[in-house]
Amino acid sequence: MPQPGQTADFFRQPLAEMIDLHHPLAVLASRLPWAQIEAALAPHFARQAREGRAVAQDDLFGPSVQVAGGAVAAAGRPRLPIRLMASLLYLKHANKLSDEELVQRWAENVVWQHFSGMRFYEPRLPCDATQIGRFRTAIGEAGVEELLKATIDTAVTSRAIGPAEFERLIVDTTVQEKAIAHPVDSRLLEIARHKVVTAAKRAGIALKQTFVREGKALRRKAGGYAHAKQFKRLKKTVKRQRTILGIVLREVGRKIKQMPQVPAEALTALHDLMQRAERIRTQQPKDKNKLYAMHAPEVECIGKGKARKPYEFGVKVSVAVTHRQGLMVGARSFTGNPYDGHTLAEQLEQVTILTEDTGRSPKQVIVDLGFRGVDAHNPGVDIIHRGKFKSLTSAHRRWLKRRQAVEPAIGHLKHDNGMDRCWLKGSMGDALHAVLCAAGYNIRWLLRAIVRLGLKGLFAPLLARLWIWAAALAMATQARRTRCGSLGWMLR
Repeated sequence: MPQPGQTADFFRQPLAEMIDLHHPLAVLASRLPWAQIEAALAPHFARQAREGRAVAQDDLFGPSVQVAGGAVAAAGRPRLPIRLMASLLYLKHANKLSDEELVQRWAENVVWQHFSGMRFYEPRLPCDATQIGRFRTAIGEAGVEELLKATIDTAVTSRAIGPAEFERLIVDTTVQEKAIAHPVDSRLLEIARHKVVTAAKRAGIALKQTFVREGKALRRKAGGYAHAKQFKRLKKTVKRQRTILGIVLREVGRKIKQMPQVPAEALTALHDLMQRAERIRTQQPKDKNKLYAMHAPEVECIGKGKARKPYEFGVKVSVAVTHRQGLMVGARSFTGNPYDGHTLAEQLEQVTILTEDTGRSPKQVIVDLGFRGVDAHNPGVDIIHRGKFKSLTSAHRRWLKRRQAVEPAIGHLKHDNGMDRCWLKGSMGDALHAVLCAAGYNIRWLLRAIVRLGLKGLFAPLLARLWIWAAALAMATQARRTRCGSLGWMLR
């Protein structure tokens, strides 16, 4: 059926007639609150009003001042539908795909196109892969939290989970690793030298020596000495790399003062790189606030007590799931490697905001021993962990046995939804990626719930009746034509 304001296309078959409307993704497409998502995200893409400029002119009535260019800007290409871009983010993190692979598979998958709101099959890319990143940056952390909130509301309206379950949660922390190489001193020093030299050339600064050949040779030697466990030679090589980096930094610093004019943008980038390079040159193994990557200064070294991986390099992320059904109701990143217990208040604040439409708020939180000593910072919430085992009731002890249910949820969040490695830039990229991975986890959760409960699309009964009516009409028309043909033959 054509939608209001649209005409039927007699040359193309609608997607609703090409796919199985009982497919879980097709059912989910009819149950997600797309109107609510579009209303929440639309303000981020509203065209900005320009102030305009005052123009003095003379006319028949004398001199006057008028404002020119003071309307809403109409320049630029029309934006893509918000539902299309939001559905692409859902599909990306539900299937752990890169932006390039996502748009390629979307062009081949009719069910994905139906989920995105397309009426007809489109044998083309939905957008350029870079537009997904720009959309994600434009909506910000508040926008991706709206996407996560929509999945929670859908679970409630579909009766896949009861609102009372949001009162008891399991909270735990994990590490979202950054897309950086393992931080080795010799590698960091060589990268710092290379980047400072490149930035200096871009700013128009001619260096006396760049140490390109010696830098590559020292990096190769350091790798060989480390592999052979020849640590004295390795220490001597790394010391020479520090010396070279210091020579380059001092020369660049001198020549910046001698340059008459340096482009402001290039100068700012050069100063940032020089500050990071100086941190790498002077930091020692036991120092705090070390720099582990030139392109990602926000990365922290976090130890979670794992025998197979003592240290992970990234950002700490807190996740919250419901106690019984395991629906993800919160995911938040924290910079600076804080104590686990100090993240609980902010995590519960996010959960309260995301579940406000259900009318329920967290009352019991089951955690591990990393959350001890924060009861005073979370009034009105019963924090349950095995450190209080002697004072717990029988119900609390029974709930505590399910605390480890959050561990496989974190495992799926990393393996199936992409939280094992964050490729987005900066602390904001870490925050966006954590929430989107949780939204992708909930999409997979909803698809399993649709299969388990046998849910159907909201318009599936109406479409079934329309199909029966259309089939009956076609059969009656064919029978009428047959009778008319027989009657004409008898008359002849």
